[in-house]
Amino acid sequence: MSVSESLTPPASSDASAPCSQAPPAFAVDARRWPDVARPPRASWPRTAVAERVVRHALARLALRVRLGDGETLGLGGPLMDVRDPHAFFRRIGATGLIGFGESYMAGEWEADDLVAVLTVLAENAAVLVPAPLQRLRRVWALKRPDAQRNTPEGSRDNISHHYDLSNELFALFLDETLSYSSALFRGFPADASLLPAAQHRKIDRLLDEARVGPGTRLLEIGTGWGELAIRAAARGARVVTVTLSQEQLALAEKRIAAAGLADRVTVQLRDYRRVRGTFDAVVSVEMIEAVGEEFWPEYFTTLDRLLAPGGRIALQAITMPHDRLLASRTTHTWIGKYIFPGGLIPSVEVMEQLTTSHTSLRVVERDGFGPHYAQTLRLWRERFTERAAEAGALGFDATFRRMWTFYLAYSEAGFRSGYLDVQQLVLAREGTTR
Repeated sequence: MSVSESLTPPASSDASAPCSQAPPAFAVDARRWPDVARPPRASWPRTAVAERVVRHALARLALRVRLGDGETLGLGGPLMDVRDPHAFFRRIGATGLIGFGESYMAGEWEADDLVAVLTVLAENAAVLVPAPLQRLRRVWALKRPDAQRNTPEGSRDNISHHYDLSNELFALFLDETLSYSSALFRGFPADASLLPAAQHRKIDRLLDEARVGPGTRLLEIGTGWGELAIRAAARGARVVTVTLSQEQLALAEKRIAAAGLADRVTVQLRDYRRVRGTFDAVVSVEMIEAVGEEFWPEYFTTLDRLLAPGGRIALQAITMPHDRLLASRTTHTWIGKYIFPGGLIPSVEVMEQLTTSHTSLRVVERDGFGPHYAQTLRLWRERFTERAAEAGALGFDATFRRMWTFYLAYSEAGFRSGYLDVQQLVLAREGTTR
């Protein structure tokens, strides 16, 4: 950063010197997690500016931030215990929010109530970085890697990175429906025993919105583990469902066959762009987030091409405010590096703009239910925590388990704060009877 180029670092702050971090309570496998095992190289000026910015931001938040030497920042609230401030600030100076997440993975900071801490940060996401530095975002923020572009080949790799981890891993924290998207509850607080019914309520509403019934030719983009296809086929629909995950396809076919519906459902390992034919209804649940901004126009034109006259499309999509999308759309993020490479959450505005400018489709119904996703994620996180030892037995080490816990808590905080929302949208062509 140019603001401190004239500063001379003290000898003890040499960026190449060994980090003074206290040993974590677990060993980080440097071969598997090279960027977690050791803080990245960062210039002294960049680290110093990052520390000044972060300290200033934390001092104004409803948090209690305890630094390693006993210093405390913040206005009071949930405790964030920064056990190795040197490594913490150095990581943020080098890679921003990626470094913030990697610092948690490394055990350099901790929180008894991780969701509460992250919720405060999410509530203030738009003002954490001062306006002058926000305007220089293109200079200091890491750019999304070209290797993560969602070409047909790239999408296969990006999807595999997440969904082919292990069916057994997902079964540890999902309910019996294996639904990996927001449920729809009757009331709060949600209870784990009610999660399967809440997932079916979400699925059934999407199928109702798409008017899926006996004889409907239904296309599902993003199979998951087959629950929506099963419920649609049970209504009498003929279902084609496509996925890029080998693991999901194999288990979905087994579940569909066990339900006695293999004659009504065809599961294909296929990119949505390569689907042919026409369908009375199209349903896609939280798949647009994996499309990538570059390919959003093609996604919607593909939906338009595949929909038969008079048909309807029901989408479920995570959304963010349009101004935050514009500010962050080219930035490489912790979620993009470790969880969903190539992913980007759209705004409602951009989806409406794309359908209007590129297709004959229009959004005819829309409903947001973000608080339901916060509850869904809480139940997943609690169950994953309870079964952490089983994840370890599957071969997922302590660093992975901290990463996954951070991912679930980070996502939950986004919905609790209102920074994120989840929408069900119905698309139809102009003139189609509602």
